[in-house]
Amino acid sequence: MRAFALLIEKVSATVSPDRRYNFSVSASEIIKELPKLSEAERRAVREGLLEIANQDPDVALCNQAALEGALILDRMEEEDARRQSG
Repeated sequence: MRAFALLIEKVSATVSPDRRYNFSVSASEIIKELPKLSEAERRAVREGLLEIANQDPDVALCNQAALEGALILDRMEEEDARRQSG
């Protein structure tokens, strides 16, 4: 959620404190603005999106399965490298 706080902070800096705006931004508008962010800001956005996605148990389970698969692949590659070198 830090990412969204950072973006809201940037937007708030352009809005005078005595005015309130209620606006919505489409996904395509957000995507269009992403290249304008610094690498640190894009990383914060990715982290925020991952936090939101991981709130869904199905997504969290898929992420865990992908991580476990990657670890198994890493071990297999290490074993293969040991066999080839020794």
